[in-house]
Amino acid sequence: MPRSFRENAAEAMQDAQLGRNLRKATHTIRGKRARVVEELPDWAELREAGRAVKDHTLRHLDRYLLQLEEAVTRAGGHVHWAADADEANRIVTELVRATGESDVVKVKSMVTQEIGLNEHLAAHGITAYETDLAELIVQLGDDWPSHILVPAIHRNRTEIREIFRDRMAAWGRPAPEGLSDEPAALAEAARLHLRERFLSSKVAISGANFMIAETGTMVVVESEGNGRMCLTLPETLISVVGIEKVLPTWRDLEVFLQLLPRSSTGERMNPYTSMWTGATEGQRFHLVLLDNGRTGVLADEVGRQALRCIRCSACLNVCPVYERAGGHAYGSVYPGPIGAILTPQLRGMGSELDNSLPYASSLCGACLEVCPVAIDIPEVLVELRARARHPRSERMAMRAAGWLLADQARLSRAQRLAVRLRRLIPRRLPGPASAWTDTRDLPEIPEESFRDWWERS
Repeated sequence: MPRSFRENAAEAMQDAQLGRNLRKATHTIRGKRARVVEELPDWAELREAGRAVKDHTLRHLDRYLLQLEEAVTRAGGHVHWAADADEANRIVTELVRATGESDVVKVKSMVTQEIGLNEHLAAHGITAYETDLAELIVQLGDDWPSHILVPAIHRNRTEIREIFRDRMAAWGRPAPEGLSDEPAALAEAARLHLRERFLSSKVAISGANFMIAETGTMVVVESEGNGRMCLTLPETLISVVGIEKVLPTWRDLEVFLQLLPRSSTGERMNPYTSMWTGATEGQRFHLVLLDNGRTGVLADEVGRQALRCIRCSACLNVCPVYERAGGHAYGSVYPGPIGAILTPQLRGMGSELDNSLPYASSLCGACLEVCPVAIDIPEVLVELRARARHPRSERMAMRAAGWLLADQARLSRAQRLAVRLRRLIPRRLPGPASAWTDTRDLPEIPEESFRDWWERS
């Protein structure tokens, strides 16, 4: 059974190198974001527009998904509906098998990591090659993503050089002899390694940042150009996309192409924005629309705002908890504040890990301030904490507190008794309650209660 977030975080905080890597990367991205956001006098209006478009879409999601299916089909594509991870994995595996190929290239897609697609393909004799640089590092290192935007943020360039040198040959073209840890050298090694794979692969799998219901257009934004190679060269393209990624009209995209790059990479626009509609230039196109718990989230009046998320990672870069614990502590492809509210809703709160995720926050509100679509993450965290399982001792303590606070006479007697015994009350609570006083001081009990002082005055 997976450990709780608290246990994972405690272990991660012992890794000094991880802490240095996270601080440097998150502070750099945070500073760049702040500068480019300040350039826009209408940022608040753009943010409100993004929130409004997303909320409207979610209210009418059934209508826009059917419109999207019709548009994609009309443009020569094929649409498949997947209720859960198992169905999505089965559909994609069958589509790849139908081509006769045993290798596929992938452009960065969090949703395929959510459903464990790579592992499912491998179990059926199909190898998936990641082509995003950070995802490539994670794959070669037999690792797990730790950030939404920069999955290998927990690695420094020396570690990356070692991974390339030791592991590249097992996946294709080996790293050059004498590879240094200079960024340009590492990028060139990855480019040579990936170019060979692009030119030989006939099947590609992608995600999408947005889907336009009006035209059936898929949109992928990225910074390296590897995504474009992956999207255009193969003969068959399979896109696996969460149903919440749809936008009603082409015009709505304008808002998000301003919000996303500034909030994610701190750039005014993405270096590569790829768009395609249906089957193009003879390429076979399949769209797999994934639910996997999303309609359940949609039914929740408070929690549904998590589906507005455009995966920018701004909330991770300002979160004091994420900066210290890192992404692996969250035990999900969605780390940080957004993961703390999205993962328990998608997976349920049955495991110790998922039950603990709503507590992976100080409730400081920094995530809400930077979210480009105004997701009130603290509000959802508090709501999920109310639904979480609590220890029997805590439940009994809350019932006792409720009984005491419900009656004025009982409360007054308890206050007077506490005053008399105040010198006997320990600074650290015993038993399970000690976890609370490990990080907090018990408030001192005054010599006289406010109620007694008021009556005397």
